[in-house]
Amino acid sequence: MTEDGRRTGGRSATRRLRETAAEVFGWDELRPEQLTAMRWVLEGRDALVVMPTGSGKSAVYQVPALLLPRPVVVVSPLLALQRDQIAGLPGGERGPGAVAVNSDLGAAETEAAWEAVRDGAVRYVYLSPEQLANDEVVGRLAEARPSLFVVDEAQCVSSWGHDFRPDYLRLGQAVGRLGRPPVLALTATAAPPVRQDIVERLDMERPRQLVTGFDRPNIRLEAHLHLEDAERRRVVVEEAAAAAKPGIVYAATRKDSESYAAELASLGLAAEAYHAGLRAAERRRVHEAFLAGDTDVVVATSAFGMGIDKENVRFVLHASLPGSLDAYYQEIGRCGRDGRPALAVLHYRAEDTGMQAFFSSRTVRPESVDEVVRAVHDSSGDPPDLDELRRDVGMSRARVTTAVNLLEEAGAVVTDGSGAIRPASGMKPSSAVRRAADSARAHKRMDRSRVDMARAYAESTGCRRRFLLGYFGERYETACGNCDVCDEQEAAGADEAREERPANAGSYPAGVPVRHARWGRGTVLSEDGDRITVLFDEVGYRTLSLDALAGREQLLTVVSGPDGE
Repeated sequence: MTEDGRRTGGRSATRRLRETAAEVFGWDELRPEQLTAMRWVLEGRDALVVMPTGSGKSAVYQVPALLLPRPVVVVSPLLALQRDQIAGLPGGERGPGAVAVNSDLGAAETEAAWEAVRDGAVRYVYLSPEQLANDEVVGRLAEARPSLFVVDEAQCVSSWGHDFRPDYLRLGQAVGRLGRPPVLALTATAAPPVRQDIVERLDMERPRQLVTGFDRPNIRLEAHLHLEDAERRRVVVEEAAAAAKPGIVYAATRKDSESYAAELASLGLAAEAYHAGLRAAERRRVHEAFLAGDTDVVVATSAFGMGIDKENVRFVLHASLPGSLDAYYQEIGRCGRDGRPALAVLHYRAEDTGMQAFFSSRTVRPESVDEVVRAVHDSSGDPPDLDELRRDVGMSRARVTTAVNLLEEAGAVVTDGSGAIRPASGMKPSSAVRRAADSARAHKRMDRSRVDMARAYAESTGCRRRFLLGYFGERYETACGNCDVCDEQEAAGADEAREERPANAGSYPAGVPVRHARWGRGTVLSEDGDRITVLFDEVGYRTLSLDALAGREQLLTVVSGPDGE
């Protein structure tokens, strides 16, 4: 046993984990990958765990928490997700206590939550990342000396990730201020470069990494192009009405979500719209009705679904092109969690690409970055923290946080262990703004390349599952036989007439670092037939033809050495 009470013996730890899972949670079995990650937690190791939606990621911290000496901090991005996670915990005398400290609580409720933490009455403390920017919150947590710091939905940490949230970028500093407890990062969607970014952003120390397969073979994949919006709307409504229930339809806008829900309701279905423009109480009502089985179909924007714990969702339809395959994979992963057949269909038009590119291009204005960096430089007395900066410049918290993150990437400001933001020595404000603008443009290019990859998936003439898994760096050698393209190829006898592989097939294996003559350094994600997909540091995702690369060895070279240099 270690100094803080952690057991490190392999067999002893495994036995105690299994006993705790059975006695407290009623789980008679734990998957091998769950046990592996749980043992890392008990050993006090930093760990990054990537497991598909519905595979039991939460258990990785829930079970070991009962064997650790002090509470576990769980950073979770949505209040609804926090409520669901707490509601899903077992009750009774042996049930682990949990509290969520968030903006929904009144003063008395907040104080009661902290008293429970202080008295050792709870094992889990759920917080939003915004809460950890509050000095009082961090101070109270530091007094509790947490045994583990869990970052749920860790893809939000990566500024290159599809679901990036500025406040997640500050979590590494919060860990330091809490006395550096071990860090456990959990996510269902993270390609190799995003995983590396998560490790770096959270300042993880020699983390163990567990990445299970991304495939969900029970989910049938389809994509259909529509020339007219009216035709698409008709097909989506008909398909949602005819399919086994319950299901989710993802729409591009709030207006569309309400329109589709109204059309489905007019057919006699229990259909609800869900989007960020609804009142919090209404969103909660829709959310709870869906989980309770009182709703046939929820038509939602991307605001709905993160952390949805419902096993029997039979379909997920997309009524427009998603902004990225990362988001698409996470959203379709909400169906078929019981292992039974489920359906994921993407209905799109060519015009969708323009809309997604518009949404992806939004970022903080250079004028805002300039105001923030000058406020840091002009501050008299103690350097400001994020809240003080927000008051000084009169901007929203999200905008100030995004500006500070860009300035840190540019090396223009530094945040110390107390949360104070100081100017970096030797850089003028004007230079800082230019470098921050360069970072912002790089993020724009990445976002636009994600849209391109989503469209490439929709337009693929090869196995959709192979394309989707290849995007995440997972090899899938054969046709899946459970997508629309495979069905068409089988009907046409395409397997017999398959073309020969290019002569240079296999020259760029997944995971290998490469350098392009024009686009610079990148990482090969996958090879699919006659093309490879590469994620470049500066320009994002690109698909390259193997035939075009043949005989032009200097165009794309495999590099070796640290970081591919």
